[in-house]
Amino acid sequence: MKVKKVLLAASEAMPFAKTGGLADVVGALPPALNKLGVDARVIMPLHRQIKEQYRHEMKHICNFFIHMGWRTQYVGVETMEKNGVIYYFVDNEYYFGGPIYKGGEAEGEQYAFFSRAIVDCLPVIGFMPEVIHLNDWQTAMIAMLLKTRYRNTPQGAVKSVLTIHNLCYQGRFNLAFAKDVFDMGDGDSIMNIEAYGDANFLKGGLVFADKINTVSPTYAEEIKNPYFSEGMDGMLYARQRDLSGILNGIDADELNPATDGNIPYHYSERDMAGKKKNKEALIEELSLGISADMPVIAMVSRLTSQKGLDLVKCVLGDILFDDVGFVLLGSGDNEYESFFQEAAYNYCGKAAVRIGYDEALARRIYAGSDMFLMPSRFEPCGISQMIALRYGTLPIVRETGGLFDTVLPYNEYTGEGNGFTFSNYNAHDMLNVIRMAIGVYGQKAKWNRLVENAMAEDNSMESCAKEYIRLYDMMM
Repeated sequence: MKVKKVLLAASEAMPFAKTGGLADVVGALPPALNKLGVDARVIMPLHRQIKEQYRHEMKHICNFFIHMGWRTQYVGVETMEKNGVIYYFVDNEYYFGGPIYKGGEAEGEQYAFFSRAIVDCLPVIGFMPEVIHLNDWQTAMIAMLLKTRYRNTPQGAVKSVLTIHNLCYQGRFNLAFAKDVFDMGDGDSIMNIEAYGDANFLKGGLVFADKINTVSPTYAEEIKNPYFSEGMDGMLYARQRDLSGILNGIDADELNPATDGNIPYHYSERDMAGKKKNKEALIEELSLGISADMPVIAMVSRLTSQKGLDLVKCVLGDILFDDVGFVLLGSGDNEYESFFQEAAYNYCGKAAVRIGYDEALARRIYAGSDMFLMPSRFEPCGISQMIALRYGTLPIVRETGGLFDTVLPYNEYTGEGNGFTFSNYNAHDMLNVIRMAIGVYGQKAKWNRLVENAMAEDNSMESCAKEYIRLYDMMM
């Protein structure tokens, strides 16, 4: 191992602020890296959403000012240690005293400020990393700053890795706006961040980062195809030698049905009695009028088109015609929220829908369900199917991105597999696979073997961390 010091830069991280899976990854990866001998630290905004109990533990390191166009903005840097990891927080009430993501150009300015503040604070926080690990468009422009404006400073020696968690989100803004917030003069090569007439913050990272990775090997291949590339296939193809896929992991200690404090009954692959008790408790909690001998199909998801919900809309009535229960937890587009709420009313007793997000309820759903439906149109990695496997709830997924990499389809001849898959983005292909799963559920010996296979999978963050160390070392 060559690299000893890594700084992860991200817009959110657990346990401080979370809107999606990025926070889980940024929260879980540094402890895993530390266990392997890397001094991995995190820098993120001091969001208003961070609890007071954490704020009281923080210590002030430094403060200075930077110019954002015609504006002069305050930068404060706070620090604290949590679970053996040192965190730095960039403080500015104007940018981080509201929503985590403001939307529009306000969000572009928010994270342009964050990126510039990170680069400027490196010499004064007492930690100069060998590698800075960037995450999505919000921090991608740091790679450009290091290779251009700061190339003849100590920061210019820092290598950069850019992780693409979802290529859909690229940070597209007006070119004049980008020049303003990054203080780019006429001598700067604006073409390095221009795409289709706009400034594209993610492109800045794709051009200048030393290495690029996505969060699964299959997604790394898919995004070279125009269908998945969101207009970036040319750039990604040009950087293909520096592009790789590293499968995300989960915190196997936190997500453990043998110890999880969020579920009423504990169980393990060697003692599964608690699994059925959790199912009985879930049926009672959600007022489902079904027998505990009937399979329960669950979804815990953002309610967006990416998640394949139009397929579910098409055949939910057919699914519920069979002897099954259906449980959904999530929030998102009004179209899908309304549909599933209406379905819960129409299929009262067989379907339960909870709009919103509740981590404790999510754990009880993972523990108390038999099958986990995830028919995504595309999925860069996906964490939910890994959690389902960990809790012995067999995934039913479409073969795309990280779903393809983590779910091995059931083989009726050998009994191998840890879930069920379908390839085409087609509602009736999905329905056929669901019915196959229901059929196998009725054959307890076969089903129990699949559950054992699922719970034996190693999707821990330690495996993920080892891959990142290899990637870091390639740059040295």
